[in-house]
Amino acid sequence: MKQGLSNGTPPLSPEEAKAAFHRKGKSIVSFAQEHGFCPRLVYLVLNGQRKGLRGQSHEIAVRLGIKNGVIEGECHDD
Repeated sequence: MKQGLSNGTPPLSPEEAKAAFHRKGKSIVSFAQEHGFCPRLVYLVLNGQRKGLRGQSHEIAVRLGIKNGVIEGECHDD
């Protein structure tokens, strides 16, 4: 069975995810580039203009930690 990126903790709010970038001194654009996402789409997900229901917006939401979910094609060992 495919595992998600959830570790049993509740998802972050978009504001908490943005604050995590500030704490780490990392930009949202660099996050997008590291994961092969369009920076604009990452901003849309963080600002609630994309729900993260499917496709890349889903993957972005899961990777940001604002949604518990499964990313197809990845293996996660416990």
